[in-house]
Amino acid sequence: MSNAKIHRSGSSRLALPLLVITTAQLMLVLDDSIANIALPSIQNKLGVSQVNLPWVVNAYILAFGSLLLLGGRAGDLWGRLRIFRFGIVLFSVASLLVGMAPSGEWVIAARAVQGIGAATTAPNALALIATTFPEGKARNTAVAVYGAMSALGIVVGLLLGGVLTALLDWRWVFFINVPIGATILFLSCVLKEAERHSGNLDLMSAALGTCGLAALVFAITRGGEHGFGEATVLASFAGAAILIPAFLVRQARAARPLLPLHLLADRNRAGSYATILLLGFGPMSGLYILTLYMQHILRFTPLQTGLAWLPFGFGIVVAAVTTSKLASSVSTQRLTGAGVLIATEM
Repeated sequence: MSNAKIHRSGSSRLALPLLVITTAQLMLVLDDSIANIALPSIQNKLGVSQVNLPWVVNAYILAFGSLLLLGGRAGDLWGRLRIFRFGIVLFSVASLLVGMAPSGEWVIAARAVQGIGAATTAPNALALIATTFPEGKARNTAVAVYGAMSALGIVVGLLLGGVLTALLDWRWVFFINVPIGATILFLSCVLKEAERHSGNLDLMSAALGTCGLAALVFAITRGGEHGFGEATVLASFAGAAILIPAFLVRQARAARPLLPLHLLADRNRAGSYATILLLGFGPMSGLYILTLYMQHILRFTPLQTGLAWLPFGFGIVVAAVTTSKLASSVSTQRLTGAGVLIATEM
């Protein structure tokens, strides 16, 4: 058999595992942007107050972001594929519960469970690339496609959210995850399990980090509505000021920390993390505000809102393709700086 035939055979053998992993990533990212389009409909149909509405988004993001490290550690201890499957099941069931929600409180609680499912799926999906794809071109391609799914998920989510909300109902924005999750779970048999490691889960670190971030976000959100001098707001800020440093101290002393602090000592890594954090505060937070503005002030329908976001999604796709080609000839710092500058000017 010729080398070309062997190469084609190997590529086709890896195509299905790549599809499973990247579809899982697409579903997780898509769920964030797709929910933004449905927010006004959720608010109107379930009578969610203005102060509680941000938590439909925040509950998911907080659980997702703060528990990512714990999800990765669980995969180390109990098997990447096992925890990946657990995350998909939990995410799918939570999506069904969101779609069936009779109240805003139910939506927020189920969205938090969705975030837990996402936090156990995402880090293990990425790790499964290393166990499924051989080192070299195949693995590099898989990582590149995995990263592209994040950009595509935002675009697809904005458009699909508008279509489903307009043609069916806001509940289908979440119901759609159930068949996708079931398909991923069924096809996950093509993935290879990773080697397990010894250690402990460190639930205390996860609790400190999660509760500290939740207290900080709650204080900022409630402060914007009731004033930053309110007793509840001040108490939440105080709680965050205690819990977040306690998390960092515990990480500094732990033999196997969830967040190795030496990563932050590297200037390039620290700069990258800070840039991503600021992008979350800036352009990405605009999804929430502008979606409400379009539907409440400009009186756009959900479908029109989704279409109005297409230029934003188009820009993400074009930038992702362009920068991947420029990365070999232009320094990462310059590309990042140019991107941040463009985002700031907009």
